[in-house]
Amino acid sequence: MRLTPEELRARKRRNVWIAAALVAFIVLVFATTVLRLQQNQAAERALLEAATTAGPQ
Repeated sequence: MRLTPEELRARKRRNVWIAAALVAFIVLVFATTVLRLQQNQAAERALLEAATTAGPQ
């Protein structure tokens, strides 16, 4: 079965949109991961500072 030039162009256009959506999803997951890591590090730093300022008990 041979595809017409229009069908080939449509397939290529679909593939480009699927690839763009996949890249956008990967960027979203990466950004979410980085932000959550930063928040966890900041929270841990705050806990350590609170523990050191409280002194021994």
